[in-house]
Amino acid sequence: MTVEEFNKSVDLYSDGIFRFILKNIKDEDEAKDIVQDTYEKMWIRSSEVSYEKVKSYLFSTAYHTMIDKIRKNKRMSFSDNMSDYIGTHTDSYTGLNEVLDDALGKLSDIQRSVILLRDYEGYAYNEIAEITELSESQVKVYIYRGRLALKKYIGSIEALV
Repeated sequence: MTVEEFNKSVDLYSDGIFRFILKNIKDEDEAKDIVQDTYEKMWIRSSEVSYEKVKSYLFSTAYHTMIDKIRKNKRMSFSDNMSDYIGTHTDSYTGLNEVLDDALGKLSDIQRSVILLRDYEGYAYNEIAEITELSESQVKVYIYRGRLALKKYIGSIEALV
């Protein structure tokens, strides 16, 4: 990969990677760090990465970097109170985006990731499988179960409006 191709990949994909990571971890500074780490890893391996596969490589690397940071943070925050992670559902309308973000927060890390890759970023099942290193059928199952959990949490759209 040339320097021009690397710079072009930064222009094309850095915002999408940032949004994907931010939706998963909800910490803007941490998301920026993960995006920077992702591009650093790609720069180190630039001779091995072809420009045709750069998008998949970047999202895979960002996903795995995010998972590593989540695991590291879980090990470090052993004394956190569980009430910080458990939200409460209110009967009043708080905004559709907030309700959806709350619902996404209730999903497991892998379900949230595959749903965001599929529905938010528009990846195909086989691309998500490649990024997450799952089989295509596992991806479909996680998406299906995640969507069911979202539907159960949110209820009907009429109840929100």
